Amino acid sequence: MSPTRPVAVGTRGSKLALTQANTCAKRLRAAGFSVEVRIIKTTSEHHPDLPLSVIDERDVFTRQLDEALLVGEIDLAVHSAKDVPTELPEGIVLAAITERHDPSDVLVSNGGYEVDGMPQGSVVATSSLRRRAQLLHNRPDLRVVEIRGNIDTRVRKMRAGEAEALILARAGLERLDLDVPHAVLPSEIMLPAVSQGALAVATLEEHHLYAEIREVLNHEPTETSIRAERAMLKALEGGCRVPVGALASVQGSKVRIQGVVATPDGVLIYRGEAEGEEPEGVGGRLARDLLKQGAAVVLDEVREVRST
Repeated sequence: MSPTRPVAVGTRGSKLALTQANTCAKRLRAAGFSVEVRIIKTTSEHHPDLPLSVIDERDVFTRQLDEALLVGEIDLAVHSAKDVPTELPEGIVLAAITERHDPSDVLVSNGGYEVDGMPQGSVVATSSLRRRAQLLHNRPDLRVVEIRGNIDTRVRKMRAGEAEALILARAGLERLDLDVPHAVLPSEIMLPAVSQGALAVATLEEHHLYAEIREVLNHEPTETSIRAERAMLKALEGGCRVPVGALASVQGSKVRIQGVVATPDGVLIYRGEAEGEEPEGVGGRLARDLLKQGAAVVLDEVREVRST
């Protein structure tokens, strides 16, 4: 049943964020809700030229949306699930995780290059430590540079000559229906960010529409996978943006997860996998395995650099 007032759905103002929020809004409307989409400006948009790798804030994309939830300005916040910190503010919960699009990263270039086909010494743009680390591990000859802006802006900068290629999430290209030359990066070369490809819908824990929102928007197999990936990240991270990748999948009653931790220069890389029936337990077990392999030293070094 539709509430007496429209459900206010909060989102960032980028084209991709609006597309994602409107996807959720469309499904809610189809279920009988009246919906209003509201744009909330976030930390990353207040500092558009500052590299993400030096913004040492886990909630860089979510803080202002969280505040809008807490004061009642919006009922729901729609996020790219990969942007949601593993620790949520008190009183806020994830009501739903939407069905995941392809979580792969892609290498975008005018020539449609595969990683192995990039010319020696090519410049590749990305603002992600995770992408930088895994790319350099496979191609240490490449030069990786920072890039900011929405997807359209990044593609325009590449075509203007700032880089020969850039790395983006395939899900973003698909959601925006962008037709640009690209090659999918296989998981053995590039494990995606935790939760990449899914949307997370946050609301207040006591919100009266929690159960109805969850019923309309939640995709249980995706949620199970994301729970495992977020549990791995929670056990690894210590308050900063770290070079960690993960990919989980549900197979019958079990969830299987692969994970990677690498130094930003790609010289050291630790990989592992785990399987089991309880997603948080599987994710935590993989994190402990990676830490025992040596990932603890990598993460400590990243944190030390951030604190100086």
